[in-house]
Amino acid sequence: MPSRESYKVHKDDKSLVQKAKREANQEDILAAALGMRMGPQKPPATFWQPLKLFAYSQLTSLVRRATLKESDRAPRSEKVHNFKVHTFRGPHWCEHCASFMWGLMAQGVKCADCGLNVHKQCSSLVPNDCKPDLRHIRKVYSCDLTTLVKAYNTARPMVVDMCIREIESRGLKSEGLYRVSGFSDSVEEVKMAFDKAGEKTDISVNAYEDINIITGALKLYLRDLPVPIISYDAYPRFIEAAKLTDPEKKLEAFHEALALLPPSHSETLKYLMAHLKRVTQNEKFNLMNAENLAIVFGPTLMRAPNLDAMTALNDIRYQRQVVEVLIKNEDVLF
Repeated sequence: MPSRESYKVHKDDKSLVQKAKREANQEDILAAALGMRMGPQKPPATFWQPLKLFAYSQLTSLVRRATLKESDRAPRSEKVHNFKVHTFRGPHWCEHCASFMWGLMAQGVKCADCGLNVHKQCSSLVPNDCKPDLRHIRKVYSCDLTTLVKAYNTARPMVVDMCIREIESRGLKSEGLYRVSGFSDSVEEVKMAFDKAGEKTDISVNAYEDINIITGALKLYLRDLPVPIISYDAYPRFIEAAKLTDPEKKLEAFHEALALLPPSHSETLKYLMAHLKRVTQNEKFNLMNAENLAIVFGPTLMRAPNLDAMTALNDIRYQRQVVEVLIKNEDVLF
């Protein structure tokens, strides 16, 4: 009967033979992958070691990339490029495919927000990762909200922040706040000042004593947005939520609708609703409750997307209800 020691030696020898076979098979596979033809006399072990290390590192990298979640490899961007047909002076190359852009006029398209230059046919292939540059931002009013926020690297548009700070510092008790209109020429003057000077614009009491001019400038900014604060994509969900009668289901529906807003829109709406809530807390002075403010801000914050005139008219009352719910439940919804 064989001893325990001889059994162990036999087992070790068997393991070494199996390991040698595995390594030989690995070498054959590696040789095939590299397109090498193996003769009867194989290269020495020192030849295979660096190749094995290289193959292992490449395989590890491939496995790591393959196991990444889709969201990790291609994060969703919130800003698409704003491409416009452009005529370039001098030779230009496409920044997507690196090919020459032929022609004397309208050779390609240029992003009006970040300056990216590409062929027209390449524009649909470019990732939605626009990073707006202040050099390309011509104005503040009528500029897309997300574009402005990204260009200035702020949480909200500076117009909203500056106007609300000024209103809260000296206007919360002003009678008819937001309902009373400021002198239109002065409101237009504030608009042009923001377009020209941006955050350096002076809207203090020394420049504009009437607080209604500042409220008018804020309302004008919100009305002039190409995409309203409550975006076109989220609009139907907000209208549906406003039609619900059950209080719990209504708040739940509003939560779901708010989740559809782009981050910059959501942050701006949150800041604005907190401000309007503070306005209502001074109702005994300014006579502006949530319902009155909703009448003012309903059509300002929401616009019906491509609906017929009759449907848009019917939606006006629901727009008011949406804003009223947002103001009254600001602490719960945001």
